[in-house]
Amino acid sequence: MLSEALAEGLEQYEIGSKIRALRLKKGMALAQLGDHSGLSTAMLSKIERGRIIPTLPTLMRIAMVFGVGLDHFFTDEDRPAAAVTRKKERLRFPERKDMEGETYFFESLNFPITDKKLEGYYAEFSAYSEASKPHAHDGAELLFVLKGRLGVTVGGEDHLLDEGDAIYFDSGAPHSYRRVGRAACSAIIIVTA
Repeated sequence: MLSEALAEGLEQYEIGSKIRALRLKKGMALAQLGDHSGLSTAMLSKIERGRIIPTLPTLMRIAMVFGVGLDHFFTDEDRPAAAVTRKKERLRFPERKDMEGETYFFESLNFPITDKKLEGYYAEFSAYSEASKPHAHDGAELLFVLKGRLGVTVGGEDHLLDEGDAIYFDSGAPHSYRRVGRAACSAIIIVTA
């Protein structure tokens, strides 16, 4: 339990309203944020309304979903848009928490940057899974296959990509990914913010 002085000190940062602003900017419902962060909708609602203050691990899970660093919640200063993300510092997240046999796992490549123009992810695609659930979001997406073969469906049209191939598309169109074959498969995914 936080002391009254600590609680008042943390309230000035308006962490809940910053989370809500990020969520609404992405056009994401609380349930979707819950799916991606592994947190309950009830807890997220209480955090957004300022009823509870999240722990740092909880806040980090939320920050990773939006591709921001923890400093996003504690400062309003403009900082230089340069940051190094070390491989050992990246956190690995499943596509969705409630799905057996995850289609892919992703790691944010630029989460420390607070005001991004794009988001970069490293993704590894599971061997024994179905295609990911189709999803859409604002902006554009560029996917580059590092290893293996990957099927990408965009707006109902299938594309088969081999190692070294890339695809660019309007991410407002429903799209999904699926590993093809038994070889390891990974890709870099760049999404405009």
